[in-house]
Amino acid sequence: MGGRSLLEMLFQQEGLPEYPLPPGLRSMYGGGLGFQEPVLYANLVASLDGVVTVPGRAHVGSTLSAHSSADRFSMALLRACADAVVIGAGTLRDSPGSLWTAERAYPKLASEFSSLRQSLGRVAVPQLVVVTRSGDLDPSHPALRSGPLVVAPEARAGDLRGRLHGATSFLTYPGSQLDWRWLLAELKSRRLLTVLSEAGPRSTGQLIELDLLDELFLTLAPTVAGEPADGGRGGFAPGVDLLGSGAARARMLAVRRAGDHLFLRYQLQRPAQQRSPANLTM
Repeated sequence: MGGRSLLEMLFQQEGLPEYPLPPGLRSMYGGGLGFQEPVLYANLVASLDGVVTVPGRAHVGSTLSAHSSADRFSMALLRACADAVVIGAGTLRDSPGSLWTAERAYPKLASEFSSLRQSLGRVAVPQLVVVTRSGDLDPSHPALRSGPLVVAPEARAGDLRGRLHGATSFLTYPGSQLDWRWLLAELKSRRLLTVLSEAGPRSTGQLIELDLLDELFLTLAPTVAGEPADGGRGGFAPGVDLLGSGAARARMLAVRRAGDHLFLRYQLQRPAQQRSPANLTM
């Protein structure tokens, strides 16, 4: 793969951390990638008119990105860097057959992703963390048979333990509200320091409101999704009023391009006095 670039770097801030990417990955990505750990970063794809979710449609990311191979590669590389990948139960239901590994997203570079993880001291695949409030998880989903960590209310844990594969481990919390700070502290205690969120827009909005999301990777696709009369589509921070409670500011770290797609990397931060309580409903 040496010498072939899939993404063209248009801009990158100087002095960003860089992992020892294998030459093939570095060439394909158009440069370096790395993080100051611990870190929580999210990856989303948006249409040109800002749509990131389409209720009831499976694999909506692929639809919005127009099945971009560059977007699949970027997703894979971000997974390859992660100690853990966090998803919500809705994401799991909308992605039948998915495993949330680099190799699943971009199988032709599986050996390079494996080499990167070895050089970083990572285990073979990221720890999948599935957050659920209702306990509505399909035990036959392949991702639930590969040793995930399921985060659920204490009231749902007994039923889930009886239904899910024996390789599943659990973190439980009281009531029905997840404390994101508690969850991130629990992951840190397990030495899961580099955490990728693919949990979807509602969780992304909550993490931004709590000032817990360090970086956002946003693929801007040349797709116009529109909005049906009954609504339901929207951006990546629904359910939180960030203008009313103090708008989050983003600092651009990098811009890459692949054809008509833009790959944007931002650092996110909100003023400390405007941060909200940690307990939010999933």
